[in-house]
Amino acid sequence: MKFNLILILIFISSCVPNYTKLENREAYNSKGFALIFNEQDYNKKFIRGKLDNNLLEIAHPNLRVNSLIKIINVKTNDSIILKNTKNIKYPDFYKILITESVADRLSIDRALPLVEIIEIKKNKSFIAKKAKIYSEEKKISSNAPVTSVEISNISKNKKIKQTEKDEMYILIASFYSKDTAEFLKKRITKELPQYNIRKLKIIKKKDTKINLISGPYYAVNLMKNDYIELKKFGFEELNIILNE
Repeated sequence: MKFNLILILIFISSCVPNYTKLENREAYNSKGFALIFNEQDYNKKFIRGKLDNNLLEIAHPNLRVNSLIKIINVKTNDSIILKNTKNIKYPDFYKILITESVADRLSIDRALPLVEIIEIKKNKSFIAKKAKIYSEEKKISSNAPVTSVEISNISKNKKIKQTEKDEMYILIASFYSKDTAEFLKKRITKELPQYNIRKLKIIKKKDTKINLISGPYYAVNLMKNDYIELKKFGFEELNIILNE
């Protein structure tokens, strides 16, 4: 039992992104919901900073200003790379704050704004100073500030794939041992008695990983409470996946 507990503690600590030593950490990568900037949430101090919805702007509370972030629409695979405009605080249920212009460029579904965000490390395969602006980006007015570096897979006539009913899941953890997954499931059940245990599932993936997930959920608001409870349990990063 002590050995299993140590494994869980090591896993949970490994899920916590270390923002104090940015130069030493791995590039940030996460899947979840984008929050689209709006004046109402800003006036209510739900969002603690301002973006211009007419521009291609994004904000992440912890990543460095001007760091490059790739945002991918999970449903369409449309993607864009932008500089982190500001460090703005917003509810941590959301992965990133974007403007309406970014949402439009990526054909983001407002009811299901599911995205993947990937930090681009300059010292790896991407050098910011030599980044190309793709032809799609050149269509933007030449008078607009150049906040974007790359846009890919964007087509005005592209049809968005939609299932009859998207099923969303919270990816709690991945293991190579089913016993460890079972142990964590039992801990969540014990320490979060109000949690709907019927939503907790253990699934074996093709790559031999064992995923502990929660779901399905059919609306973002229905997922929020469970997501927040899991965050309180100790998970700093929880990914959202579709149609598991």
